[in-house]
Amino acid sequence: MQAIETSLKDCYILEPTIFGDDRGYFFESYNKEKFESLIGKAVDFIQDNEAFSKKGALRGLHFQEGVHAQAKLVRVTQGLVIDVAVDLRSNSETFLQHFAIELSAENKKQLFVPRGFAHGYIVLSETAVFNYKCDNLYNRASENGIIYNDINLNIDWKLDSNEFIISEKDKVLPTIKQMLK
Repeated sequence: MQAIETSLKDCYILEPTIFGDDRGYFFESYNKEKFESLIGKAVDFIQDNEAFSKKGALRGLHFQEGVHAQAKLVRVTQGLVIDVAVDLRSNSETFLQHFAIELSAENKKQLFVPRGFAHGYIVLSETAVFNYKCDNLYNRASENGIIYNDINLNIDWKLDSNEFIISEKDKVLPTIKQMLK
């Protein structure tokens, strides 16, 4: 496995070493010791989640605040998504910047999204299975988000907005400016 720095401080792309032969392939998707060595910090993942979504499903941009903030290690095991991380750490040199990457079952890439980031994705394939590890449990009272179409972020979701499938909750999230007031 190798870690590749993104344009956002402390956010990494992880690419596995894939061993293939005429039977198929094998790769190690997670190894705590290697992972922590590559990103240079300890992360204690305590929960794994999985979401199945249809094409155009846009989930995000979500985060949890305060002591309930979560770091995530995300990957796609079926299909293709555009995955987006937004740095919300006011003391970071990449504050309010975003990074987007295609994650797919084919490329087997993962993205490490540290605490203090908003996160979201949109499904580009007919369906997708999205898996992620979290280092903190979900807490409804600490849940927050940023509207997916915030003009200050100008995220290219790669689909026409009339193809988006968005929850009612995500349609009314605040902009970054509203959130920071």
